[in-house]
Amino acid sequence: MRIAYLINQYPKVSHSFIRREILALERQGFDVLRIAVRGWDAELVDAEDRAEQARTTYLLQDGLGALAKAVAQAALRDPGRFLAALRLALRMGRRADRPWPYHLVYLAEACRALPALREFGAHHVHAHFGTNPAEVAMLIEALAGLPYSFTVHGPDEFDKPGFLGTGEKIRRSAFVVAISSFGRSQLFRWAAHRDWERVKLVHCGLEPAFHAVPPTPLPAAPRLVCVGRLCEQKGQLLLVEALARLAEKKVDFEMVFAGDGELRGEVERLVARHGLQRQVRITGWISSEQVRDEILAARALVLPSFAEGLPVVIMEALALRRPVATTYVAGIPELVRPQENGWLFPAGSVEALAAVLETVLATPAAELARMGEAGRLRVLERHDVDREAAKLGDYFHGACAAGRGAQ
Repeated sequence: MRIAYLINQYPKVSHSFIRREILALERQGFDVLRIAVRGWDAELVDAEDRAEQARTTYLLQDGLGALAKAVAQAALRDPGRFLAALRLALRMGRRADRPWPYHLVYLAEACRALPALREFGAHHVHAHFGTNPAEVAMLIEALAGLPYSFTVHGPDEFDKPGFLGTGEKIRRSAFVVAISSFGRSQLFRWAAHRDWERVKLVHCGLEPAFHAVPPTPLPAAPRLVCVGRLCEQKGQLLLVEALARLAEKKVDFEMVFAGDGELRGEVERLVARHGLQRQVRITGWISSEQVRDEILAARALVLPSFAEGLPVVIMEALALRRPVATTYVAGIPELVRPQENGWLFPAGSVEALAAVLETVLATPAAELARMGEAGRLRVLERHDVDREAAKLGDYFHGACAAGRGAQ
């Protein structure tokens, strides 16, 4: 079966879960065409991402002229379908998070994708994220009758579903994937009850190559790690404030921020304001292998998120036998169980975060190891990439069979 994957930017450092899913589907016999809007000139630190970049078709790489030519070709090929897709794009622009000209661009991107999809012989289009990639997939269906599905991760899709036309995207889809029970419940809020059956649950997964390492002793140093894009959703500024409280109490610690992002300058300034340069290190973007090394070099992962879907880095840390301290947000409590494989604390509370950090640092190594083992078992049970990709593959086959039956 031939599946086209449609992503806004691919590959991307923070989207390794998409690459893992694609490769798992290919191991199971699917042919997968990668289509992305942008990302052909991205600087990548991971060799696997660089390989994926060479395999990806980019919709904007050849400029506006290629987009205009694709629109003209689509209009001439099937004027009726093109006008229906144009009406749909304009309708999606009403009360949207972006004005209607953006939705005409999405239509142009859909037209631009059609030649590659036809040459590939795609049976189905699957988009990651319920934002503009899902709309482009929906417009492809309107233009060419090619069924589509999409995976919703959050939190962006949960912030403004009415302005993203989420209900319409679900209604027209073959199916929709949520990565957690929480995510599925949010989609139920915006889908008509008759469309609830379209919403499926497929977890993000880890490949054995990432976590098939022997147990690594906990470091002697009181080191913690926070992995993720430096942005307002992840709560790193709150984490720095909590670390300052530990420093005031003369608690010994080291904190590694593994990642980069738009908030890096502000994080660095806050670290300097509190005089924490000796205890805090920011790595910048690093490869998956380096992320693994940073997690293994820490006693625990800390993720003080304000908004999430279900962070893959939590799965990664638990799979590597490191407990996790994180917030009662979205799908996180479905994976992290207090005192069994980690700690949960209220989002936005610097007092609660500081107290949890102090608890983690004071926890004996034997107890941390026990929690890490429990976390590994839970992740392997719920987040094996091949098992989850098999579920997704069954949905693809079902959608294809349903499409043939409707013809």
